[in-house]
Amino acid sequence: MKVVDDHIEVTDEEATSAIKGQGVRYVLGISLTAVIVVLSAIWIIPALLRT
Repeated sequence: MKVVDDHIEVTDEEATSAIKGQGVRYVLGISLTAVIVVLSAIWIIPALLRT
């Protein structure tokens, strides 16, 4: 944090009080894959049972 003239400048990390990690990318990828598998199963299984 720096004082410049009459205002304070902070970095992105200081402003969010967190470190942006790679974990979010993995959670998003795994969640998207799981949703695709579950929704496909919900659609495919009844279609197979009708025949």
